Amino acid sequence: MINDQTKTNGFILSWVSLGFNTFACLISCLAFLTIIYHLYCNHVKREDKITVVLCVHIYLTILINGIILISMNIRSILGDLYNQSFDSSWCIFSGYLSVIFLTLLYWNFLNQAFYRLIRIVYSQNRQFQSLKLYIMLPIIEIIILTSIVLCVLLPLNGVTYLPNDYFCCLTFTNIPGILSSAFVAYICPLCCISFIYIHITRFIRQQGNIQTLVVKQQQSRDLLIIRRILIIISLLLILGMPALILVIMFIITGEKNPLLARIAYFPVTVSQAGLSVALALSIPQLKNIVLNLRRSNTVMPFNRTNQGAIQMRTIVGIQ
Repeated sequence: MINDQTKTNGFILSWVSLGFNTFACLISCLAFLTIIYHLYCNHVKREDKITVVLCVHIYLTILINGIILISMNIRSILGDLYNQSFDSSWCIFSGYLSVIFLTLLYWNFLNQAFYRLIRIVYSQNRQFQSLKLYIMLPIIEIIILTSIVLCVLLPLNGVTYLPNDYFCCLTFTNIPGILSSAFVAYICPLCCISFIYIHITRFIRQQGNIQTLVVKQQQSRDLLIIRRILIIISLLLILGMPALILVIMFIITGEKNPLLARIAYFPVTVSQAGLSVALALSIPQLKNIVLNLRRSNTVMPFNRTNQGAIQMRTIVGIQ
């Protein structure tokens, strides 16, 4: 049985997670709609469209995953208050959906790294620099990842209803299921991302002495962006450590923390909230969109004032 202090801690943790998830959804939704508007109005440079489209995929994934996590937080809060059960087929479905979109989030960063590899190292290969390719790539990946996740987790009964947390998620005490999911969602994409950025960095440093000034400036910009992206990915990896530590403690001691699921998902909510802001600050194309939006908001009143002054001068001149 869970004591009152543990219930109180879990209740507070659910409310804090709800706040972070709501913030991440609001920022992601705002960024997603703003980018779509600029793409629709053709305000994005042709050479920047692929980078912006990749960011659209990331923000959309954060938004969908944030909505799923908000529903989980609400169930936990209602369950703590009224001891209400939410065990249903929809609950199980949302649990699998959360695993799939969390996996897709890391694979979206892999897509971003792959595009930078093609653009910087293999710039002569135009086949992999097509906008249509990167628009369709997440759709293909979600079909493949869904098939892999379901084929691995369904036989292991990976997602179950947690009566003490009042939502369905990947059972962290199911060691084969959690290891299989960790390999597909974290280990595989993060290893590929690390290998790609190491290869890009070595390539840029090797080419540093034989390039023109313009190319060197572009390469310095690419290195700066890569450093910022690696900081974000490292942060995501570090924020997943609490869940890993609790799982290792369970394997060693055999004792499960009553709040294991809520503690494991809390770093995910924090990282998504931070990622939604950090992404806009680390990608120059997104930063330019935000700056252009601010400039348009500040310039419009100035133009109207000047227009009114010109009209008054014209009327006076006519009189």
